[in-house]
Amino acid sequence: MTRAASPARSPLVAFGGVWFFYFASIGAFNPYAPLWFKDLGFSTLAIGALASLQSWTRVVAPYAWGWFGDRRGHRSRLVRLAAFVSLLAACGFLFARGYTAVAVCTALLFLANGGVVPLSEATLSSHLKTAEGIDSARYGRVRVWGSVGFIVAVVLYGGVLQVAGIGLFPWLAVLIYGLLWAATLRLPSAPDDISGHADAPPVLSVLRRPEVAWFFAAVFFTVLAHGSLYAFFSLYLDSLGYAESAVGGLWAVSVAVEIAFFWFQGRFFGRMSAHGWLMWAAGLSVLRFAAVAAFGDVPAVLVAAQLLHAVTFAAQHAACIVLVTRYFPGPLRGRGQALYTTLGYGISGVIAGVAGGWLSTHHGFPAVFWAAAAAAALSAGCVHLAARHDGHARAG
Repeated sequence: MTRAASPARSPLVAFGGVWFFYFASIGAFNPYAPLWFKDLGFSTLAIGALASLQSWTRVVAPYAWGWFGDRRGHRSRLVRLAAFVSLLAACGFLFARGYTAVAVCTALLFLANGGVVPLSEATLSSHLKTAEGIDSARYGRVRVWGSVGFIVAVVLYGGVLQVAGIGLFPWLAVLIYGLLWAATLRLPSAPDDISGHADAPPVLSVLRRPEVAWFFAAVFFTVLAHGSLYAFFSLYLDSLGYAESAVGGLWAVSVAVEIAFFWFQGRFFGRMSAHGWLMWAAGLSVLRFAAVAAFGDVPAVLVAAQLLHAVTFAAQHAACIVLVTRYFPGPLRGRGQALYTTLGYGISGVIAGVAGGWLSTHHGFPAVFWAAAAAAALSAGCVHLAARHDGHARAG
């Protein structure tokens, strides 16, 4: 039995490795790059603009990678190329110190690694496809390694940087992106990913469907709310006097519950619809960010707010993958995953970084998280409309 199951598991192990190091790179960059930017002497507004570059690149890069993968095939090779260029960009941080140089390296880094997730997700979904869409239980067992990688990087890098100083950050960035590239070398190709689809159908007709349009609107506002976390949470904690280890610890709390959700989601995820999970994610996001805004100086409240990450991020992401796989099958798969990244994480992240930088400069960090709570409330309304239209479409 073990030998027979091994070939089926082997591709998933390779994807788990890529997920581990990709999200470890996010765990190294998102919490600590803003602190390195601050150490270089950049203003809060300038740091917000740099943080938003990750989202600016997601406006165009994921869809470009996804389009190329759908039409030309060989998505695994493209993942390796994206990871290698990311490594080269990270090496630039070893020499860049001026604002322009740092911005160029950051933009190149995220233009490149913007292809890793949509291409990997599209290939992985080919391995996990079922008659109903995707095997969410097995998907969770693969995706969980991304969360493990994130928490390992956050805790480990937080401890190292506290001892060695934030100036070591560029070297740690090179290390993690080098490991990511090495992990992509083991990725297999899915059977339907070798050759592309030169006549792949357009996605505009799918996007025009009301249930799809409102779904992406809901994703947009939920991720807009979480943009406050990714760009300003560490700076907010730093302004309140929390040490680097405490910052890393709070990030680790959120990812620990994320890991638990992904690992066990196969036991309970199907008991509620994907739209039901999205509604819970939006509602608890309102509570989470309002609590951070009002009680940022109370560690116990911050821990409780971070525990909500299991639903506001993990459940939300799992539900989104189910719906993206349903709405964008076959030759639309790569672009569907890319649109999820672009429409959900790209434009919203740009607004979160720039608007959050302005809000924090003129009204303080709590204002950023109050705005995040408002965005999450708008997401709940969009989820309601998406579910209603999806029900009508499936009934018809």
